[in-house]
Amino acid sequence: MEYAEILHRCFRCGYCKLPDDYTGLNCPSYLKFRFETFSPGGRMWLLRAWLNGEIKTTPRFAEIMFSCATCANCVAHCVFPKFKEDILNAFLAGREALVNEGRVPPAVRDYFKAMQIHGNPYKLPEADRGKWADGLGLETFSGQEYLFYVGCEGAYDERGRKMARSVAGLFKDGGLSFGILGVEERSDGNEILSLGESALFERMARENLRKFQSLNIKKIVTLSPHAYHAIKNEYPKFGSDLQVFHYSQVLENLVRKIPLQPKETPFRVTFHDPCYLGRHNKEYRAPRKVLTALRGIHLVEMDRSKENALCCGGGGGNFFTDLLGSGPDSPARARVREAADTGAQILAVACPNCAKMLEDAVKVEELEDQIRVMDLAEIVQSPLF
Repeated sequence: MEYAEILHRCFRCGYCKLPDDYTGLNCPSYLKFRFETFSPGGRMWLLRAWLNGEIKTTPRFAEIMFSCATCANCVAHCVFPKFKEDILNAFLAGREALVNEGRVPPAVRDYFKAMQIHGNPYKLPEADRGKWADGLGLETFSGQEYLFYVGCEGAYDERGRKMARSVAGLFKDGGLSFGILGVEERSDGNEILSLGESALFERMARENLRKFQSLNIKKIVTLSPHAYHAIKNEYPKFGSDLQVFHYSQVLENLVRKIPLQPKETPFRVTFHDPCYLGRHNKEYRAPRKVLTALRGIHLVEMDRSKENALCCGGGGGNFFTDLLGSGPDSPARARVREAADTGAQILAVACPNCAKMLEDAVKVEELEDQIRVMDLAEIVQSPLF
């Protein structure tokens, strides 16, 4: 297994499951299950024992390995600089080894099957992929400056579709030169890779790159931080030289060109940093710049923000496999309680996965009268305040 040589370096100090101030628990799976085996240090030792033949490949072992949300809190807070960058890579290599053995949890198996048969995890027809844009009058890409890439969540998920439509509407209002692929778009494959199916990911990435190159696409702006991460950081391994942006980075400049009315009633807003935008790609500034450009909005930070932000629990494929499950200790529920404690009326998000996870958690926590989950674009467009 790749990265096997680093496993012995971890001596389970435990900093990897905490934020900088050592209060609270920042590892989503450890927060949920409270067993050391579900912590990064526990996984490192389990992997070592597994490779040494000391434990067998059991369903429990596979469940522990695939419950990781790949949030990279362990990478951000490991105290050993020469070791920390490969912690998450070791977990992904372990997943890949289990995939190659055919020993994955049923939910992961079903996700792979849906992607191979339907091309999307929702098991919906590819012919429906462009319906999110119905009635918006968006142009198919034909040489515009940007391709707006919405991914599976933006194309099929009800919450993701609303976000995609809001972002596209702001792009139009701001005069951005962009086009879409509609029915021709395909999955970026980030969750495929994070779940250990590297061969399938490579095939998907190469197919996407052939499509992008055939259309002479140079710049891509994505709806999802997960797609942003994959196309920006993984596609270059297959020859990509694309310029890739998350939509918050484009909105940061575009919001200045859109006529905006001051909000009649000042609103307190707190922002949830998506892991694949924040810790994975170090982008903390752009979403906050969008929010602070809006007069009448007072931005307040949660106790855990930026590199200390608590993951919603949807990363690493968990948005679809749900291996973290629900309950009061689920990361999404813990996160919305933290957001509500700031006194904010709006919990701002910049990721369709986060929007869905946190919106559902608000309902379960019965906080709907106290705080509302809204995407950055929805906040800019909102006539409600």
